Amino acid sequence: MTESRLYIEGGRKICGEIGVHGAKNSVLPVLAGALLSGGVCRIHNCPELSDVYASCRILRSLGCRCGREGDVLEVDARSISDYEISEGLMREMRSSIVFLGAILGRLRRCRLSFPGGCELGPRPIDIHLSGLKKLGARISEDHGVLDCSFSGAVTGADITLPLPSVGATENIMLAAVIGSGETVIRNAAREPEISDLAEFLNACGASISGHGSSTVSIKGVGGLHGCEFSVMPDRIVAATYMGAAAITGGELMLRGVRPSDMYSTVSVYEQMGCSVYPYSDRIYISAKKPLCAVKTLRTTPYPGFPTDCQPIVMAVLTRAKGTSVIVENIFENRFRAAPELLRMGADIKAEGKVAVIEGVPKLSGAATVAADLRAGAALVVAGLAADGTTAVSNLNYIDRGYESIETALRSIGAKIRRA
Repeated sequence: MTESRLYIEGGRKICGEIGVHGAKNSVLPVLAGALLSGGVCRIHNCPELSDVYASCRILRSLGCRCGREGDVLEVDARSISDYEISEGLMREMRSSIVFLGAILGRLRRCRLSFPGGCELGPRPIDIHLSGLKKLGARISEDHGVLDCSFSGAVTGADITLPLPSVGATENIMLAAVIGSGETVIRNAAREPEISDLAEFLNACGASISGHGSSTVSIKGVGGLHGCEFSVMPDRIVAATYMGAAAITGGELMLRGVRPSDMYSTVSVYEQMGCSVYPYSDRIYISAKKPLCAVKTLRTTPYPGFPTDCQPIVMAVLTRAKGTSVIVENIFENRFRAAPELLRMGADIKAEGKVAVIEGVPKLSGAATVAADLRAGAALVVAGLAADGTTAVSNLNYIDRGYESIETALRSIGAKIRRA
């Protein structure tokens, strides 16, 4: 079978208006949370992503029914027939680990293997397991398979995370929702996607407060029910489209976004010389002036600059006048776009957690390979500004987080096709 590639003819300004689909990093834990409902959940603004399809395969393997109509995904979790996820399904995506807390919360037992997904360096789940143990879970490992169980109802615990892990916060929340006690998570992750999960669970009858802060409180309830819920917009997709406008000297109105989630990203584009105007549910960006370098950009947990946006911004900075420095504090393999950008004529020196980008007058089209989801998006953004044609392969990564990225970019002026 011939592999699909994206072919991008650069040199066209990205201009116009575009909507932003639902957030991948929100919908995946929400889908896991639907397991807990024991009812029917209708999830609106659900993007068509390969990771969403993978989540549905996991749900079906456990006995749920999933159906889609437009952007609404319906999950019927009234009947669950299994507490085990196969190794093949777990390997499809890193986020599959969030099903651990959900299955434990619903069935009090779960068996699964370690997850797969993008290779961004060590992302151990020991923080997840330590938190679940404090809730009373018994956990054993045998040849990469985890067997976790509760002997009775969750009675709550006071848990302080060693670092604000998004996945660990989600798993503990999911496991603790149905129970008889109160669980407090200190040093919890503050990402908007955490708040979205909490609001979904509350819509199902949970009692969660403090989400969005570093201390989250979960009061156990006897059970949950189904609900209607709309997933938040994807702030990383919005930042990607902003990057496409910035690198091509275009102007763009993004609809259906939450600017309040994106202050750190907006600030970086403003430092580059872009004019950015946030409204209640829109962001306008104009890049009519030449881009300038950003002295030092550090990735940090929310509300700091997100690691998922870093490769996209790196691609834009290859065309910014001057020297920019990026310090990656979250993932050790987050500079995987750099070697491919070098093939396009970029000047990047990356070592350890630091990358130095010297802006160049032009990029040239080349055959490139996406090494992970955001690295793939970065190559597409760079290709939009490059002379000639850029080919991007390994589209399975890009499709994990972007709903038909070529269709979206064509609607705002790009010449891009999948073949």
